[in-house]
Amino acid sequence: MAGLKPKCPPEVLAGTKNSEDAGVFRLSSDLALVQTLDFLTPMVDDPMDFGRIAAANSLSDVYAMGARPITALNIVCFPAGDLPESLLQEVLAGGLEKIEEAGAVLLGGHSVEDREFKYGLSVTGLVHPQAMVRNGGARKGDVLILTKPIGTGVLITAIKAKLASSQATDILLASMKALNAEASEIFCRFGAHAMTDITGFGLAGHALEMARASACLLRIETSRVPLLPEVLDHAAMGLVPGGAYRNRDFCGEAVVFEDGLGRSLKDLMVDPQTSGGLLAAVDPKMASDCLKALQDAGIGAALMGSVTEEGHCGAVFFG
Repeated sequence: MAGLKPKCPPEVLAGTKNSEDAGVFRLSSDLALVQTLDFLTPMVDDPMDFGRIAAANSLSDVYAMGARPITALNIVCFPAGDLPESLLQEVLAGGLEKIEEAGAVLLGGHSVEDREFKYGLSVTGLVHPQAMVRNGGARKGDVLILTKPIGTGVLITAIKAKLASSQATDILLASMKALNAEASEIFCRFGAHAMTDITGFGLAGHALEMARASACLLRIETSRVPLLPEVLDHAAMGLVPGGAYRNRDFCGEAVVFEDGLGRSLKDLMVDPQTSGGLLAAVDPKMASDCLKALQDAGIGAALMGSVTEEGHCGAVFFG
């Protein structure tokens, strides 16, 4: 959108600035509309699982704003001459399952014929204007909590190479299919200052977006970052998706990896995620209770960093 200058009336609470996860438009003093869309190419063989993962990924941006999804529209690009319509029906059924699990309603959608299959959702949500959570509210002293393990890009690459175990594959699928609904609700209950979901730019890229929007420095202890099984070994074998290297370029000098971190661990910090978890900045006085609430809900959350400076925008990864 470089060079474009869209209008930004006062009703726009979140728009094109600061890389917010979704747009937010105030309808009244106590109600705001949340809008987002996302779509993916297939990353798994099972069509229903692809639908579930793509839908969960799309819904996640609404949860990242502290909002509740209410409606969804399908987005489909489909190679009709190459794949059977029954496969598309299975994908849409998987997506519908997640839409309804989220308490939202599917209203329709739009499809085009394309050489490459793509599926996702346009999602609309609701939030109280004073209850929305931006990615730019982190404060000095906050602690950083992550709700899902890292490494989906590396493990998907390993699955395609037929090198991932069935156990690791099952854990990966369960993670990607899981909605961020309850995690979002818990973070909001404990007054999270900032929140974002970890997707295509990887943990490092999305942490940098939070740091820039908050004008803060984030310090992340890599030994505390939860990882999917086997991903360190697969990364050491070079099973790293190309998006990780683009993410490293995106981060540039604003993200620092301190001496002593292995190459595999650095690669995982920039590994592009699919339907990843939420990263939240929480008041340190609330962090312990918030983490316990997440873990009691069966969410494998981890406290793995802190906000250490104001006015210095960046992220530091250390051992």
